[in-house]
Amino acid sequence: MAASSEVIVSAMSSATDPRQAVAELAAQLLPATPGFVLFFCSAEYDLAALEQAFAEYFCGVQLAGCTTAGEITPRGYDQGTLCALGFSASAFTVNVACIRQLAVFDLLQAQQLVDGLLAQSHHSGIAPQAKPFVLTFLDGLSSQEEMVLLALETALGSIAHFGGSAGDDNQLTGTHIFADGRFYQGAAVVIMLHTPLAFEVFSTHHVKALQDKLVVTAATTDMRTVLELNAEPAALAYAAAVGVDVADLNATVFALHPLAVKIGAEYYVRSIQRVNADGSLTFYCAVGQGAVLTTMQPQPILPDLQQRFSEIEQRIGEPLITIGCDCVLRRLESAERDTLNESSAFFRQHRVLGLNTYGEHYQGVHLNQTFTGVVIARQIPETSKTPPTQTGTA
Repeated sequence: MAASSEVIVSAMSSATDPRQAVAELAAQLLPATPGFVLFFCSAEYDLAALEQAFAEYFCGVQLAGCTTAGEITPRGYDQGTLCALGFSASAFTVNVACIRQLAVFDLLQAQQLVDGLLAQSHHSGIAPQAKPFVLTFLDGLSSQEEMVLLALETALGSIAHFGGSAGDDNQLTGTHIFADGRFYQGAAVVIMLHTPLAFEVFSTHHVKALQDKLVVTAATTDMRTVLELNAEPAALAYAAAVGVDVADLNATVFALHPLAVKIGAEYYVRSIQRVNADGSLTFYCAVGQGAVLTTMQPQPILPDLQQRFSEIEQRIGEPLITIGCDCVLRRLESAERDTLNESSAFFRQHRVLGLNTYGEHYQGVHLNQTFTGVVIARQIPETSKTPPTQTGTA
């Protein structure tokens, strides 16, 4: 199944055999001779076999991608699939860098990486009117997102950027990114695209603040596991705040009853990943001791997305494609509310392709329970119009 255009081709395969899935992808993408291919794959695939198949079928084509907690394909919400976008060199200059050791990545390395990507882009002869944006995909179980994204944000300056943390179908055992012909753990891929087409990078969420406050009174040094909330075992305090028994805590409860920290006037969701045997809670984002967490109430997802997409499309025109990073907890919430089919129809209508993540990235911030992405329009903006930019609420 494929949806094509002159400069971007989207493709997918639901074949369970890795070689067959890649062969089906190649049959859909390669006739368009893409200069770059971005893919998202279920963690159910044999990744070594995928590597071999990509080397065979996409020899000479630059690829990058990651494993997911679910895919957004040309059919809408999907699972157990391989999906991809092929970008034509006629409209996109794409350069890729791999960070292979997230734990030691610092500002100096970030500046060298960004400078290298910019130099490669200009060496490739980008069009004078082309503007850049950057995608980031990180190992979603690395616990390194905050440090890495802050360093990249500083180095990127005014360049719009977004992305997501790779998933593994909610197994929480191993997430992978793909660059330089192979899958990596503890790593990230940074993709810089220049295009003359109009685009807008954005982030949105659908939750509002309630009254209950939970203070982190004990947490681990990596700030991912909260031991105590309000001086009680974290799971006990959270369960009491949202009105469920500790034994009933699961991913769906976490999706329906998120917590958030307030920074300035904005709330930033800090989603719970799991409850541990000792009564602690592990989060997808860093939550340090002393943080004040506010209970949040999800609103219907689709009205928020419809409003945001309508606003963007009014500004930049009909979408050619939207690359979306959608938190896995939003998908779980949609499943619980029986709105997956409606969401899939919306994604098809607005040409969305992407993945469900273990966290989203927007302008150097690691987020949870958001839809974050880029809308790429069909036309080149007039010089009198406002140039492509980024907007959003986090």
